Amino acid sequence: MDQISRVAIVGGVHGNEFTGAYLIKKFERFPELIKRSSLASFTLLGNPRAFEARKRYIDKDLNRCFSSEYLQNPTLSNYEENRAQVIHQMLGQQGQYPADFIVDLHSTTTNMGLTIILGNYHPFNLQLAAYLSSISPLVKVYSCIKFGQQDAVLRSLCELSLAIEVGPVAQGVLDAVCFQKAEQLVYAILDYLENYNQGKTVHRSQSLTVYKFLKVIDYPRNDQGEIQAMIHPQLQGKDYEALNPGDPIFLTFDNRVISYQGDSTVYPVFINEAAYYEKEIALHLTEKQDIFI
Repeated sequence: MDQISRVAIVGGVHGNEFTGAYLIKKFERFPELIKRSSLASFTLLGNPRAFEARKRYIDKDLNRCFSSEYLQNPTLSNYEENRAQVIHQMLGQQGQYPADFIVDLHSTTTNMGLTIILGNYHPFNLQLAAYLSSISPLVKVYSCIKFGQQDAVLRSLCELSLAIEVGPVAQGVLDAVCFQKAEQLVYAILDYLENYNQGKTVHRSQSLTVYKFLKVIDYPRNDQGEIQAMIHPQLQGKDYEALNPGDPIFLTFDNRVISYQGDSTVYPVFINEAAYYEKEIALHLTEKQDIFI
């Protein structure tokens, strides 16, 4: 594989996720922090209008606008759809500044700690994820390859890419602990790419523990679409922990427990994510697997 020459570090795709947005601001002010001798790192504030408005988006979730359907449609008029086209023209393989690797910075209101999100199983992405999880026990690796929106997210612009989710942190809030965790992970990624370019020995692993997307579960709703239950207290904050058949998953407003009805143990993530209420998602279910790389 060729050297990694251009690395795009993107934050603020969602305007109210301040960790990534303000990391971009910091790197713009102190560019030496992301400078490496063998590669050029450049930053991008994904959704500047939403960041200015302190909102997730203006018209539409930007991280659902990168499908070919949107990128190749010249008639689109809403802000995020047009912004996705601009970013594609910048970072895409035929763009003005084509990226060899994309780091997309996000934060979550859920207790997912430090999560690496993979959109494909390219061997380079897998080895990098294995390295990051080896240097920090806090790092979990989530594969959302089967998730319906996967091809429409920003990191899909480049085969070599990953997203970082850090939490829990409230929307529109800067949390120093989450900020520093994400920042250190960015430096670790850049150092790994630098060592790769220089032909230095980098971490090699035979296997990687991955939490693979299975499906999403919505909140129980009535005929009018109104939520009728909340995440059960025993499940709240238990991202990446085992959920067994019969374990409580929801608690209705009349204090009735709704249990998980699956036939095998799963591992929920994005439990009670604030941004997913509008998407009718209460949590993602994953299966825990060790894959050979």
